[in-house]
Amino acid sequence: MKKTIQVSNQGATLDTSRRNFLKLSGIGIAVAGLTLIGCDDDNFEYMENNGIFDLGKGDVGVLNYAYALEQLEADFYTKVVNNFYSGISNAEKEVFTDLYHHEIIHRDFFKAAISGVTDNVLPTLEFQYPNVNFNDRNSVLATAKALEDTGVAAYNAAGKYISNPTYLVIAGKIVSVEARHASAIRDLINPGTAAFSGDDVINANGLDVAKEPKDVVMAAGGFIKTPFTWKEQGIN
Repeated sequence: MKKTIQVSNQGATLDTSRRNFLKLSGIGIAVAGLTLIGCDDDNFEYMENNGIFDLGKGDVGVLNYAYALEQLEADFYTKVVNNFYSGISNAEKEVFTDLYHHEIIHRDFFKAAISGVTDNVLPTLEFQYPNVNFNDRNSVLATAKALEDTGVAAYNAAGKYISNPTYLVIAGKIVSVEARHASAIRDLINPGTAAFSGDDVINANGLDVAKEPKDVVMAAGGFIKTPFTWKEQGIN
């Protein structure tokens, strides 16, 4: 069944009083008042006999994949802003608060979008951070850098698996915001340098690197406690 859904950022708690490149202008275009044409959800079966969720096929699988990554980032930044590390500057608090708001909106957007086209939505995941000291600046920044770099690379590679042009445009808008996040974190680590677009994330053609879903899930797997599969992409 084809379904049309409306997704709005009404009620989001973004502080729009400050003007910088991470603010509402960057995220609002991606989530405000969108109309999405849903996939045909009659062909998707997600829950395996062992109770492990499968992300699904086609566009819905990609949306669930993005939703999993956004859940992870939102959870991480929630922990950061609820207990800022010792000695954090006001400027750093501002950056992390902006990122927190963005990732919450991204997470909630994907949940609403997927719920509008199928009842089989990736459940709320549980996460763990065994090697992260949330009271240590270097540990938090290093983890944020890894998550943001991985997120950008994930969107870049996933685009080719999206068939619905509306979804592809949305993914393009969101990955542009994620790239700003990555640059901001990198600049906090190495201010005033070219690290914001370092050779480790930019290829020889001057483009952001792309990572296939299997590589992304392997990289992020240490943070994700809730198991899931994506058989279409060979993730079991």
